[in-house]
Amino acid sequence: MMIKHYATKIILKVRKLGYKCFNTNKNISGKYTAIQPVVFRGKGSVVFGKHVKFGIVNSPMFYNTYAYIEARQPDSKIVFGNNVSVNNNFSITSEKSIIIKDDVLIGYNCHISDSNFHDLNPGNRLNTDLNPKEVSIGKNVFIGNNVTILKGVVLGENLVVAAGSVVTKSFSKNLIIGGVPAKIISELP
Repeated sequence: MMIKHYATKIILKVRKLGYKCFNTNKNISGKYTAIQPVVFRGKGSVVFGKHVKFGIVNSPMFYNTYAYIEARQPDSKIVFGNNVSVNNNFSITSEKSIIIKDDVLIGYNCHISDSNFHDLNPGNRLNTDLNPKEVSIGKNVFIGNNVTILKGVVLGENLVVAAGSVVTKSFSKNLIIGGVPAKIISELP
C-alpha cells in the first residue's frame, strides 16, 4: 500500500513536469496550485490572485487531462481572482480579456473563451475573429460540469450555471441558469 502511494505521487509529479515542456507563455504573475498539469500558451498576461487551484484528484478526468490556459495575443489578459477552484480538464483561451473574480467554483470539462477564433464571414474564414469581446465571471459564481462560456458574456455575482450549459449571453446576479443556450431557470432563494 505504501509503495503504491509513493509510486502514484512520483508518476503525478513526473506528469506535471512533462506538461511544463509545452509552456510557451512566461508572462505569468502570482501563484497557483496545480493538482493536475497546467499548460500556459500564448503571448499575453495571466494573473493569479491568492489560493487559485487546478485539478481535483477524486473527480473524473484527473489522470488523463490537464488545464489549458492561453492568453493568445500580446495584449490578451486572463485574470483569476482569489479563492478560485477549477476542476479537471479546464480550458480558457483569450484574445482580449477574461476576468474570473473571487470565490468562483468551476466544474470539470469547462471552457471559457472571448473569441470565435475565426471570422464568421465565409470568404474570410481562415482569418482570426476581428471582434473578440471581454468575458467577466462575477464573484462567488458556481459553474457546473461541462459548461462552455462564450465571448462577451458577463455573469453577475452568486450566479449558478447548470451542468452542460452553453452560455451565449450575459446574466445578472443571484440567478440559476442552464441549457443550450443558457436561459434563466430561477432566482436564488
